[in-house]
Amino acid sequence: MRFRDWITNAFEGVLIALDAIRSNKVRAGLTILGIAVGVFVVTVMSAAVHGINEGVSKSMAAAGPTTFFITKWPAAITSCTGSADSCPWRRYPRLTLTMAKEIERLPQVRAVTAHIGSSTSIKFMDRELPSIQIDGYSSGWLDVQGGDIVEDRNFTELENENASNVVIINEKVVEKLFLNEGSVGKEVRMNGQLFTVIGIYKPIANAFDSGDRGKGIVPIGTAQRRLNVGISWLDLTVKPRDGVKRDEAMDEVIATMRIHRHLRPNDANNFFVSTPEKLMELYDRIVGVFFLVMIVLSAIGLLVGGIGVVAIMMISVTERTREIGVRKALGATRGTILWQFLVEASTLTLVGAIAGLIIGGVITLVIRSTTPIDASTPPEAIIAALGASAFAGVVFGMLPAMKASKLDPVEALRYE
Repeated sequence: MRFRDWITNAFEGVLIALDAIRSNKVRAGLTILGIAVGVFVVTVMSAAVHGINEGVSKSMAAAGPTTFFITKWPAAITSCTGSADSCPWRRYPRLTLTMAKEIERLPQVRAVTAHIGSSTSIKFMDRELPSIQIDGYSSGWLDVQGGDIVEDRNFTELENENASNVVIINEKVVEKLFLNEGSVGKEVRMNGQLFTVIGIYKPIANAFDSGDRGKGIVPIGTAQRRLNVGISWLDLTVKPRDGVKRDEAMDEVIATMRIHRHLRPNDANNFFVSTPEKLMELYDRIVGVFFLVMIVLSAIGLLVGGIGVVAIMMISVTERTREIGVRKALGATRGTILWQFLVEASTLTLVGAIAGLIIGGVITLVIRSTTPIDASTPPEAIIAALGASAFAGVVFGMLPAMKASKLDPVEALRYE
């Protein structure tokens, strides 16, 4: 069959499929719904994961490519049941600010940022937020954490050393506590003490810092002495000097910590050192679970839609038996009939895919506008969704198409 004939038959098949949708709205609607659900799931989850990936990448980039992290706990998924054998790190000694200063004195290290976290209430006049996140940082935290002080200033090293009652708040606190009015220079009460607001912080938008909860950032000395935040879960972020390789700096830091903790050569480290790559590996493992769920749900949707394709196409073959007989009597080949019915089946599934993409696009816009996730559907996801739906149409439409192509023209013409 010539190429022009293929195109003509394909166009005719599309028109017949659209007519079948109009004639059999319920059957066709169920078929389209099944395909649309599968494509919708793929579209929305791909958009969300793509947006989360962007946020995570920006967060990691803020810390810098050579930065690494020191923690008491592992930066990996572990099967900790609470026993000493399953999670020995629970008995490890905590990190300290003294240790941070000792690391910072190493010639290979440019800066060390210490961090502790907790929560507290915050009050201004007669308004109160019962629980906001409190992060205590050492100076230089902004270079590691990323984001911007969008109004006024950061705290100074002197304010950290003096445990000054100063706080930087995020935009959610400005909105809820100050009703979007001027907040810098105002006094708020936390833990029964007055704190002066010295700045407004806007973090890098990502799924791990949604911005939906109020946040206050204070000097780490203030967090300890004024807000009674313990340092049991202190973590350190280390930045090597320019020109120093990360592995070289890590080796020096590990050696310093082992000496500080009097570990023997055969003793294992009682602390953990992780890199952005290791954290990304953990993140990728978590995202892999989402992708597995996405594939299962979309496969179920395609299966439901595929069963509908088989049913509606078998009915179509039965209803058009005499037509098939006439076409064969006029010279249509088995390939021509097969091609036409496969085009019809693929058209049904493509209509479902387009419906799923439209719904998924709307939900993606909602996610993008109402959450910190910069959700967007990658072009390859759209191509994959359309390709998978068309392939499903071919696979599930093959049985009816084969049946139609094998009909005997004489018997078909006699069909009532």
